[in-house]
Amino acid sequence: MIIPVRCFTCGKVIGQFWEEYKKRVESGEEAAKVLDNLGITRYCCRTIFLTHVDLIKEVAQFRV
Repeated sequence: MIIPVRCFTCGKVIGQFWEEYKKRVESGEEAAKVLDNLGITRYCCRTIFLTHVDLIKEVAQFRV
């Protein structure tokens, strides 16, 4: 739902890059090049970005 602050595997701080990554990929840039440019080179960190599904707006509708 929300991008994790740190990589689950290696512990590198990656949460700060999510907004930039999302904006650049939506504008049409290739995801691999964006991740390389942001300095996210480890497979474990890249997996989090490539497989993340942003569901916070859908889930927020059902808050108590």
